[in-house]
Amino acid sequence: MLKLTKKSDYGMIALLHLCGEDDQQTATAKEIAETYRIPLPLLSKVLQSLTRNGFLISEQGTKGGYRLARDPHTISALEVIRSIDGPVILTDCFHQNGQCDQMETCTVKTPLRHVHDGILKLLESITISDMQHGCRDVVKEQMMWLVPGPKPAGTQHGESS
Repeated sequence: MLKLTKKSDYGMIALLHLCGEDDQQTATAKEIAETYRIPLPLLSKVLQSLTRNGFLISEQGTKGGYRLARDPHTISALEVIRSIDGPVILTDCFHQNGQCDQMETCTVKTPLRHVHDGILKLLESITISDMQHGCRDVVKEQMMWLVPGPKPAGTQHGESS
């Protein structure tokens, strides 16, 4: 089953929480954990990882906490997931050393590669800002290009009509 880990889920929740009215909103790990009922020890590890990978800034002191290090329009869901969990892989044969016994006779590798690439493209196209404001339009547009068949007149991949 293709599924986000709890760590990635919590990372997205934390980043969305920090996308307040202004992009300089600060919150402590404890505040975020209590707001969303997330285990504090696990959230703390996720926040440390997001800080190490340049998504957050950790500020010390009485008014300290975490805040976004980058504009939320420039942080993709795929970046966050990869920074926390590593590569997103639909099947074992899609990573560098991926081999299986059916490699030479496999009939689903190519179709699954298209699905895999579509999932990556969709996750890459959705930013934290999109999530904050609801990302229905982005998802709808990207999903249209995953489905084979004619596209609406006057549209090209990546453009809306």
